[in-house]
Amino acid sequence: MNEKEIILTAEGLEKLQNELDELKTVHRKEVNDRIRQAKEYGDLSENAEYEDAKQEQAFIEGRILKLEAMIRGARLIDESEYAADEAHLGATVKVKDLKNNESYEFHIVGSAEADPKVQRISNESPLGRALIGHKKGETVDVTTPRGVVKYKIESIRSTNGAAPAKKTAKKAS
Repeated sequence: MNEKEIILTAEGLEKLQNELDELKTVHRKEVNDRIRQAKEYGDLSENAEYEDAKQEQAFIEGRILKLEAMIRGARLIDESEYAADEAHLGATVKVKDLKNNESYEFHIVGSAEADPKVQRISNESPLGRALIGHKKGETVDVTTPRGVVKYKIESIRSTNGAAPAKKTAKKAS
């Protein structure tokens, strides 16, 4: 199976590992107990509790397989390998929308961790792609469904205070 490389922060990898552990140790046991109890009700052909538990079991097992594949294919962001003065994976970038003069702050992460509601944008999103590689004071154009939006980069903050270096990421172990 050809697994897609998943770019993660250390925090994102830990969240996936915790979810996997919880599914394997808690939820798997709970659903197996539900199946066992439902079997005690007798005729399985008309047993809604049994069918529901089997569907939940299939979902849990599918999620476990997906998480295991994501963790196997994970590449950790190592900010020390990026130029600290450029927007990069793992950095928090403050930008000003030049049209409405409002400032926004975004954490650039891999697509698996993106959550715009909490200002975590994917490096693959239009804004993430536009920001990467640019420095404080530069203006970037972002093509959106409503047209081109101009942002000025106000600040770039590395999570770990990274020093300038080359641009790669490390494979998770």
